[in-house]
Amino acid sequence: MATTLPILRYFKFGHLPDHLKAVSAPFADLANQLADSLPPGPETSVALRKLLESKDAAVRAALDLPTGADGA
Repeated sequence: MATTLPILRYFKFGHLPDHLKAVSAPFADLANQLADSLPPGPETSVALRKLLESKDAAVRAALDLPTGADGA
């Protein structure tokens, strides 16, 4: 089922800087696990949507983390 859910595209993280990849990757793993193990339906959609909201908030929070002396 995972390959057919359009919402999963929003969990991709390859384009992010390394410090944001580290925050985003566990959410992508869980999203794919849920998509593979839960039946399709409204509750699965809600679970994935709320997980996406949580991932977005965590990535935004990580924007405020110091990234190193070089500012990267």
